[in-house]
Amino acid sequence: MDKDTIKYVVVIQCEHTMKRCSGFACSESFFGKSAAFAGYNNGTKYLTMSCGGCNGACVAGRLEHFEMKLRTLTDIKKSEVAVHLASCVVTDNRHHDRCPYVDYIEEIIRKNGFDNIVEGTYQSQASRELRQKGVYKTYDSVAFE
Repeated sequence: MDKDTIKYVVVIQCEHTMKRCSGFACSESFFGKSAAFAGYNNGTKYLTMSCGGCNGACVAGRLEHFEMKLRTLTDIKKSEVAVHLASCVVTDNRHHDRCPYVDYIEEIIRKNGFDNIVEGTYQSQASRELRQKGVYKTYDSVAFE
C-alpha cells in the first residue's frame, strides 16, 4: 500500500476497550503522523468506529454505511481508503490479549472491498517495554512504525 495514495483512514477500535479508552493516543498519532500513521498526507481524512463487540460482525454494516457515504458524498474510492485495526484489537495489551476474531474481521473488511488493511495504530513506551520484557506477547503482523 502506497500511503501517498490514501485519502481516508478508518480506525476500527475494540468495543470493550472503548468503554475505558478515549482513543486519544491513536488520534494524536494520526494527526501527528507518527507510529503506524507515519507517511500519510496531511490532507488524509480520519474516522474511528468500533467493531461492535465480540465477534466483530457489526463491522460489515458499519463499513457498508461508510462506503455508501463515501460514494455519495465524496469522490474517494475504496482503493484510496486504509483500514487500521487499532492496537487494542491486534496486540496483547493492558486491556486484554489480541482479539480472537482478528482474522474474521479482516475477512469482513476484504469482503466489503477494502484491501488496504493495517494492523496497529499506536504503541506506548510502557507497552513497548513490557513487550521487550516478555510480559506482553508480540505479533509480527502488527505495524507501529
